Amino acid sequence: MTEIILKEESYQLVGACMLVHAELGPGFLEAVYQEALERELKQYDIPFKRQVKLSLYYKEEKLKKYYIADFLCYEKIVLELKALQFLHATANDQLRNYLRATNLRLGMVINFGKPSLEYRRILNPRT
Repeated sequence: MTEIILKEESYQLVGACMLVHAELGPGFLEAVYQEALERELKQYDIPFKRQVKLSLYYKEEKLKKYYIADFLCYEKIVLELKALQFLHATANDQLRNYLRATNLRLGMVINFGKPSLEYRRILNPRT
């Protein structure tokens, strides 16, 4: 049986996102969903940082460039929020690259732009 990485934490994050989506529905800008999700994360005592600068590495050496994550939750999970009618595969690729460059294990792309919340768990292929 395959182990689900950070299962409980992921479940709590998706639940908070579902509450935001149920309240707001699709059609708002990403920034609106970010602010609403921040309130839900606080409400449920989910540890997070918003708009976090994550260092990037190349061959174990820190780069001058950095990635700004929408949310870093539990110090382990990168959340990338979207508000799109169609979620392109490039969102997955981008998050996967950030995970590799930061050495974090799990990221989640959350799309609020459809009638039903869409989310994808993205694993760092190097961990």
